[in-house]
Amino acid sequence: MQSAVQHIAAGVLFAALATERLPDVVHRRLPWVTLGGFALGVIAMLLLKALARRLEAREEETSSPLALPISLLLASALDIALDGLLIGVSFAAGERQGLLITIAMTLEVLFLGVATAAAMRGPKARSQVLATTITFAVLLMAGAGIGAYFLASASPPVLDGVLSFGVAALLYLVTEELLTEAHEVDETPLLTSMFFVGFLALLMIEMMV
Repeated sequence: MQSAVQHIAAGVLFAALATERLPDVVHRRLPWVTLGGFALGVIAMLLLKALARRLEAREEETSSPLALPISLLLASALDIALDGLLIGVSFAAGERQGLLITIAMTLEVLFLGVATAAAMRGPKARSQVLATTITFAVLLMAGAGIGAYFLASASPPVLDGVLSFGVAALLYLVTEELLTEAHEVDETPLLTSMFFVGFLALLMIEMMV
């Protein structure tokens, strides 16, 4: 079940990347800004990964193995904050675009939250899931507020840099976190198909709205 949810979440995230974030970055035609933003995004995600590994190693040394997927949590939190920024900026650009982005990001955050919750184990899993859900909601709302207030009138290079950073973060989350954890169990054709189900679901919703 956990692997299936992670496959679906990865498909939804990949669809959001392909239909919303990448086209917006490409149409701005600011290659050097895109390069800089993307590079910073990759560096940030690698630093988060290194931090997560250090925290996990410290927990193992104290003989209290951590039931929280720290790396996935950190990557998800950053991505959700960036999603909020994108929602805020999109509504500033137009009501229809904001609505489409909100639908896409809501599905993305929903499946991402479910996938993160499914990866939590241990006797305190229920309280951890609740705390994570509240944190994700706060990050999304804070990101949307910041995006609408500060980035709505930002220059094209600034917006392109933020979006490029988000593209790198989302790519990392899909390929290095969700799919990596999803493949820890024996892969079956049904599990593999869940990725494409998630991708197609978001694509169809965006085409019908």
